[in-house]
Amino acid sequence: MKLLHRAIGALVFLIIASGASAADMASARIINADGLEVGSVTFQQAPTGVLVSVDVTGLPPGGHGIHLHGVGSCSPDFKASGGHINPEGVPHGLLNPGGGDNGDLPNLYAAADGSARAEFFTTRVSLKGGDLPALLDTDGSAVIIHASPDDHMSQPIGGSGGRIACGLIEGM
Repeated sequence: MKLLHRAIGALVFLIIASGASAADMASARIINADGLEVGSVTFQQAPTGVLVSVDVTGLPPGGHGIHLHGVGSCSPDFKASGGHINPEGVPHGLLNPGGGDNGDLPNLYAAADGSARAEFFTTRVSLKGGDLPALLDTDGSAVIIHASPDDHMSQPIGGSGGRIACGLIEGM
């Protein structure tokens, strides 16, 4: 509950400080494999993409692939979220000359205590559409945190291993 209050407070501050409206925002409550809430991710529409802010706890220390998946579902076992957002069918990987796909993000790094905070910017998606795939489309989207870091080249998910946390992306 304390984590939820902190996340809500940070989100309210972010909205007030940025002048963004709720229509320009989305969020995801991150749950682990035991169904426990371990953090949140917020999404803010910008003129050329989406600002992604991550605040999670309880992760194994070290690097973790984090990706945007094409279906807004986390159950069962996080596989209902499908694959990465990738309407063009390009190869995975931010370092791949033929890629990356729209769901690719840089790695997330957890400290020794399992906490991770990060801010990413992606020009590969939007919240509601236009020229880019929408996170809030008819079947929704999910954010997945993987067990290992993404090498940004290997197919299909950069060697980032199993899905250890998931969040359904929802409008605010």
